[in-house]
Amino acid sequence: MRAVAVSEYGASPALVEVPDPRPGPGQVLIKVGAAGMNPMDSSIAGGVWASRFDATFPLIMGVDVAGVIDAAGKGAARFDVGTEVFGQLVVPPLGSAGTYAEWVAVSQDANLARVPHGMDAVTAAALPTAGGTALDIAGRLGSLSGKTVLVNGAAGGVGSFLAQFAAGAGASVITVAPASAADRMRGYGAAENFDRAAGPVTDMVRASYPRGVDVLVDLASDRDGFAALATLVGRGGTALTTRYVADALATAGVTGVNFAVSVTPELLARLADEVVSGRVAAPPITTVGLADVPRLLLRGGSGAGGKTVILPGA
Repeated sequence: MRAVAVSEYGASPALVEVPDPRPGPGQVLIKVGAAGMNPMDSSIAGGVWASRFDATFPLIMGVDVAGVIDAAGKGAARFDVGTEVFGQLVVPPLGSAGTYAEWVAVSQDANLARVPHGMDAVTAAALPTAGGTALDIAGRLGSLSGKTVLVNGAAGGVGSFLAQFAAGAGASVITVAPASAADRMRGYGAAENFDRAAGPVTDMVRASYPRGVDVLVDLASDRDGFAALATLVGRGGTALTTRYVADALATAGVTGVNFAVSVTPELLARLADEVVSGRVAAPPITTVGLADVPRLLLRGGSGAGGKTVILPGA
């Protein structure tokens, strides 16, 4: 089958031919209909997780998937053949269940859920990591009703979902996103959007919100950028980062959080229900074929404007 893989950590991604996977005992074989791209995929291929998990090479990239159960190994009875599923496959050894491929074999107990009626594979593949992260963040922040929440990096997948979850929970949401995404942010329920290109974000937010914000969710900044934005959070508030730089926090009375998502089948099911019910909208999705992926990654990835989804059959 065709897949996008790296031959070693840090190598350039390439479209390769690898043996067709076969489901072992307790495994299911998924015919991949669509695979979501995430910044995490390139981090894994670059070796960022090398100290945490073993890997197999060629390491097939990708963790987000939507497809159809094509076959089942002995003892695998969780899903019937023909069932449409989606999920996040962070499976050791890394590369053994990569989703930038035409098929993937994985344990039936992996983080998979059924695709609900009315949802297509492209939308389902865009959900697991980005939407799951946003839903998990919103849940861990507790009650947001009446609070002011600043989301930095709001134009990407996680930010697009989080702005909606926070607004739906009763928060006054402020987003940091390019001016080209401002109308989309307002559609998500944001009260105001700040374009980084227009000036220092801290100055602009402080001018509009002199009393500060209650919560900062920073999806984009390095250590210094996070520390600067955290000065906008009032005493008793929370500053959360997905870049693991919360140790940079120097603002007294503010709780710093290094966030790591915990995707489960239950979280996936809740997320899908939010989307298929219309309460939350998926961000704009760009589709590409497998052959387009290496070139896209070498140009720096899929960008921050929504989600990119791979169609292996294209």
